[in-house]
Amino acid sequence: MRATRNNSSDRPSGRGEDGIDRSHIARGRWGEQLAASHYQRLGYEVLDRNWRTATGELDLVVSRDGLVVFSEVKARRSDRYGPPASAVGVAKQRRIRLLALEWLDAHQRRRQAIRFDVVAITGTKVLLIESAF
Repeated sequence: MRATRNNSSDRPSGRGEDGIDRSHIARGRWGEQLAASHYQRLGYEVLDRNWRTATGELDLVVSRDGLVVFSEVKARRSDRYGPPASAVGVAKQRRIRLLALEWLDAHQRRRQAIRFDVVAITGTKVLLIESAF
């Protein structure tokens, strides 16, 4: 497992025009964009973002050198409630594996080499955990 770090000063917005706090939604989208940019800097091509089926959603699907990576992105303002990667438990891992099979079938890439990563973002710090599960 290899981890890489990146820092960014861009931060997500908080409240919508109606005054409702949607910062967790904004942070999630911001985190996914930050993660996608991080992968691209490492030479990966982004194949899909927020790919959905009845089973759930894949945050990012990226590829490099014939390897398809299914990446779960967790972004938190701080580690007050634990590190972001701790939110990717066994049930979430199982769902991501099922979604990966669905994605591979839908894109006719069943015999592809694959990997499962977690991108944990705390504040503006990016930690890429390769082969997380």
